Amino acid sequence: MIIGVGIDVVDVARFGETLERTPRLRDRLFADPERGLPLNSLAARFAAKEAFAKALGAPVGLDWHDAVVHRGPDRRPHFEVAGTVAARVAQLGITSIHLSISHDAGIASAVVVCEG
Repeated sequence: MIIGVGIDVVDVARFGETLERTPRLRDRLFADPERGLPLNSLAARFAAKEAFAKALGAPVGLDWHDAVVHRGPDRRPHFEVAGTVAARVAQLGITSIHLSISHDAGIASAVVVCEG
C-alpha cells in the first residue's frame, strides 16, 4: 500500500547561488558523503530530500542529515535513514522507499514513493 508520495523540482543555478550566498547551508543540508558532489548532484539530492519530506507528511523537526542519498552497486539511488527520519518512517509503517532523481537542462528533480 502506498503511504506517501512526494515530488520536488530545483533550479540548479538558483540553488548554486543560494549555496554561494549562504556557505554554511551546504553543511546544514548535506551529510559528509554528499557535500563534495557537483552542483547538479547536490541540487538533485536536495530535491530528493524535499520530496521525501513531502512523502512523510512534511513533519516539523526532521534533520536533513538523517536522510542521506547513496547510489547502490546498480547505480540506483536510495536513502539511508537514521534518527528523526527513521523514527517517522517507523511511525508511518513504511517498509519500502522508492527514489528517482534526475538533472538536465538546469533542472533537478526527484520523486519518492513510500510503501508499507
